[in-house]
Amino acid sequence: MTAISRISCGKTMFAARQEAVMPIIVSLNIPRAVAYARRWAFSRNPAFYDFDGIGGDCTNFVSQCLFAGGAPMNFTPDLGWYYRSPDDRAAAWTGVEYLWAFLTSNTGVGPFGIPIAPDAARAGDVIQLGRGGTFYHSLFVVWNRDGDPAVAAHSEDAFGRALSTYRYEDARAVRVQGARREGRQM
Repeated sequence: MTAISRISCGKTMFAARQEAVMPIIVSLNIPRAVAYARRWAFSRNPAFYDFDGIGGDCTNFVSQCLFAGGAPMNFTPDLGWYYRSPDDRAAAWTGVEYLWAFLTSNTGVGPFGIPIAPDAARAGDVIQLGRGGTFYHSLFVVWNRDGDPAVAAHSEDAFGRALSTYRYEDARAVRVQGARREGRQM
């Protein structure tokens, strides 16, 4: 998209072209995200802090999987989705409720998605488990066999674990539809 601005310089008027920066929607590389989940499900990538001792590492791991699949970070203060260090990260990178809110409402740079039934989740989607209306655990879906998604997770380390083997009261899922990158539309 190109905008034309009229600029006055003394008595001379001229037009200046300005290209609008618009997010470009990209697909995630789900095989790459699943390969990352397989590689790091039972260990920790030293590029990221391990939050197991201070609340859990599950959402951090899910965010790493999405990032490994090509989702760009969104560095919007407070409301974005990014990780630079344990002390410089968005709440959505490591917080269960914050990740859900980000994924289901994001209209800017980064991953985005829509709520779906957990049994419909497929590789690349995110499932969260809860109790009493509070969600406390994030899982990264690596495949789905006959309506029983298999997941990778941290905190309770797993890869290929069937959702049906977890104990929970509530579950919700988000279909990660892709990600937006900054780019120029022509």
